[in-house]
Amino acid sequence: MLALPGMLAALSVVPLARPGLAVERVDLVAPFSGETYAIPLSELADPKALLAGKSDLADLDRALNGSIGRQLIQVLHNPLPLSEGAFDKDSGSPLLQQVILVLSSLGELEGFKTKDISADVLANVIDKASVGGKITFYSLLQALPGQAIRINLPLVVRAMNRNAQQRELTNKLLTSLPPVAATPGFSKPGPAVVELRELDLVVNHRSVPLSLVVIQPSKSPNGRLVVISHGLWDSPKNFEGWARHLASYGYTVVLPVHPGSDQDQQRAMLAGESPPPTPQELRLRPMDVSAVLDAIEAGKLPRLNGVQVKSTVVVGHSWGAITALQLAGGRSRAEPLQKNCGDLTGSDRNFSWILQCSFVSVADSPSQADPRVTSVIAVSPPIGLLFDPDAAKEIQARVLLVSGSKDWVVPPDPEALAVFSQSPALGHRLVLVQGGDHFNLRAPLAKSTAKLPVLAPLILAWVNGTFAAGSLAAPAPGAPSLLPVSGWGRDGMVLVDVSPQQAGANQPATK
Repeated sequence: MLALPGMLAALSVVPLARPGLAVERVDLVAPFSGETYAIPLSELADPKALLAGKSDLADLDRALNGSIGRQLIQVLHNPLPLSEGAFDKDSGSPLLQQVILVLSSLGELEGFKTKDISADVLANVIDKASVGGKITFYSLLQALPGQAIRINLPLVVRAMNRNAQQRELTNKLLTSLPPVAATPGFSKPGPAVVELRELDLVVNHRSVPLSLVVIQPSKSPNGRLVVISHGLWDSPKNFEGWARHLASYGYTVVLPVHPGSDQDQQRAMLAGESPPPTPQELRLRPMDVSAVLDAIEAGKLPRLNGVQVKSTVVVGHSWGAITALQLAGGRSRAEPLQKNCGDLTGSDRNFSWILQCSFVSVADSPSQADPRVTSVIAVSPPIGLLFDPDAAKEIQARVLLVSGSKDWVVPPDPEALAVFSQSPALGHRLVLVQGGDHFNLRAPLAKSTAKLPVLAPLILAWVNGTFAAGSLAAPAPGAPSLLPVSGWGRDGMVLVDVSPQQAGANQPATK
């Protein structure tokens, strides 16, 4: 159930009669015949043994030349693109909650209410499923609360194949390109002692003040500004690791709470006190960031008088990546949304389209480029449908795209590689992270104090390069690289630098 978004639509869960029990029975919808077979979960530990018997399902498998057995092994026992701690109870699971909400609205989760899904439940399921090493669908079923689960085998196989195909080129590049080396110059904390403050900022475009988290050196900040924009139903606390690493090197980092799409909005919505985020949030989020720059420039925020905003770096994750790209000059287009959102079978369709397609009514809004934004970092960017190829020509700031090989929410091939391959050669960059998913590339403080956040060295290197380049940081043919050749890698993780030509290899035609 928690494995892949497309797969979820093929599943139904019968709720627990007694708390603490795990799924005991699988109701399997077989291919071709469409018949349903009730199978004890324990018997699916070895599909070959199950299908070597004399059951009706075994007879059907033999009649289909072993097709059911091959599909069962693929579905149940192949590793899934999930990482232990992906839905950490301390850092939240915003996009998984979206999955649950969408499917509940369609009636796919029989009797399984959204309010029953807590971060603790999700974290425990993933932790239990990962005990044996790699997470498989079978290990998830063993950990999943419920009495029975219904699996439409052909639909699950189709969803798994499509998701794997949407990460195929990324995995090829990660195995063929040299990993970037790690050095202490980017990975160790800087010398500055860091402090955190919380401020409120009254803005004209919101009915409530913006809450800001400011992280900077306690003494002698360097006057250079970085803004970090969180994703849907997320919060600044899940990016404090990046901010603290930057601040230890002298930077001032501001993390605004986007009030129409943050964790508080999610809680209010689940409690029935608020509707889902409106499409207008696509326009309001960049306004939040520009308002922060305006306030700093006007001296309205205490102890930020020496901070310069004329050359600002914006970092965004997921929807925050969209926000960052809008501030860089990227404009969304309604036409590709109108053309593709109704196609339920397209090869590029993925879970992030739920978010992107929700913007169709406002996608043709005017540019929200802020000339004070010199460069942006877009992590796990859901942009393959929202921004058409012409959007890249309007970018006014240098862009670094970052995507992970295990990101099933925003799969890297259609959402990062395809977009990057169509971008003009103006000094933009793409970095792929082996084993990176939509959640473990973030930097919650609780984890960041124990170990270096995965992307901290890369983000520091890009920010350093932006300010060192001065006016040459602007996108242009032959623009100098904002990243050094090496040093910004991460011990224990493979990060590779991808060229537009490599990203474009074997890409399908433009939508």
